[in-house]
Amino acid sequence: MAGIFRSFYARIAGLFLVLLVLMGAIMLTLSVNSVVRYMDESEQKLNRDLAAHLAAEFEPLVQDTIDTDQLRDKINQMMGINPRIQIYLLDNDGHIKASFCPPDKKVEKTSVDPEPLQRFLTNAELPILGDNPLKPDNRKPFSAAKLEIMGESGCYLYVILGNERYDSMFAVVRNSYIMQSTVMIIALTVVFTGIVGLVLFRVLTSRIREMNDVVNSVIAGDYNKRININSTDEIGELARSFNHMTDTVQANLEALQQVDKQRRELVANISHDLRSPLASVQGYLETLTMMGDRLTGQQKEHYIQIVINNTRKLARLVSELFELSKLDAEQVRPRFESFCIAELVQDLVLQYKPDAAKKNIRLLAELPENLPAVYADIELVERAISNLIDNAIQYTPDGGEVHITPVNSSDYVKIEVRDTGNGISVEDLPHIFNRFYRADKSRSNTDGTGAGLGLAIAKKILELHGSDLSVSSQLNKGTSFSFNLKTAAD
Repeated sequence: MAGIFRSFYARIAGLFLVLLVLMGAIMLTLSVNSVVRYMDESEQKLNRDLAAHLAAEFEPLVQDTIDTDQLRDKINQMMGINPRIQIYLLDNDGHIKASFCPPDKKVEKTSVDPEPLQRFLTNAELPILGDNPLKPDNRKPFSAAKLEIMGESGCYLYVILGNERYDSMFAVVRNSYIMQSTVMIIALTVVFTGIVGLVLFRVLTSRIREMNDVVNSVIAGDYNKRININSTDEIGELARSFNHMTDTVQANLEALQQVDKQRRELVANISHDLRSPLASVQGYLETLTMMGDRLTGQQKEHYIQIVINNTRKLARLVSELFELSKLDAEQVRPRFESFCIAELVQDLVLQYKPDAAKKNIRLLAELPENLPAVYADIELVERAISNLIDNAIQYTPDGGEVHITPVNSSDYVKIEVRDTGNGISVEDLPHIFNRFYRADKSRSNTDGTGAGLGLAIAKKILELHGSDLSVSSQLNKGTSFSFNLKTAAD
């Protein structure tokens, strides 16, 4: 049985049916009570003056003594006409002095509450129910009148009205065609409403079942599933939120897969970039060790210089990896200050002129007049521009040119590093800022230097300054990198 009510539809349908049956029972109870009250009110209004007429007729028979025989004869005649009444003579406190009831009935109460009688005599709103001496727990409509009994004023003639056939709810329903029809209508209404409600709940919860199926599919690993619900209610909003969440989860998973792929490539690239210089160092050192006596001084110096160059490559690679890891971990905090960007560009051109001259490359600084100071971290900006210049020199063929051009704007200075190299293909352009990425087909590195970290470091540095490193390139014409720095306040 417990398993039946595990589903949301079964629970809400069961609750609906319970409430519907409860509502039907309440409606039936209210209807029966209203009918009974209406019958009591009608009975009491029709017989309001009955006790007064009987009191006028009975008064001569109770003046000196209660003539029970004559009273019973008269009352029997009346009960033959109206067998539903009970007649009682009461004193001022409601004690029964004489009773006239059907012979098969027994009076179980010796007194009645006089308060309803007093309200009746003051013309209070009907119906007013009084005690029934035959059934103390069943109050009935009545008619009452003042009557002097054996010289005692303030006594009452108390007439109980109503038929015992209607003393209970079931009796009312059983003995009334109208009430039977009412019960039938209520029952049919409850059944019809229940059927319609169950069908509607089935339709409404079908969307929840659809959502549950999609959720189970996503749990099973199918992240392409989406809930196809376009309503504007709460379920539709929940479906849209779930779809958005699934889109985010799928994007995050794809990003994690991409990161994992990059991690594997990173390890492979690091291994390659470390292994090559190390193998060279090891080889030349072994050569010096085994053939040192047979090598000329010039050969030894050449081999030692190769070892020194490879160790410098290793030191540079390790330094770049360490620097990039600190930038990724947000351990670098820029120290902003105002400085002259023109002087920094001139210093960097002088620094890299010897490297450019080795490849017969012209390294030029195109500095406009009245270039304003910028507000940035001078060491980090120097590092970013150095990486861009170094990258341009590496990928520009002999006889080419590299230009560094600061351009003044209203709120910032744009720095451009442009070369006349082979350019970058459209396929490679989106990936050039990925660490260890080399566009081998379009920007071949002739001397094998550089691990592909310089551009990634430059981009991270400029992001710390709220700037973006942009790139544009044309094959066989060259490549341009540019970024903006805020000008210093006057």
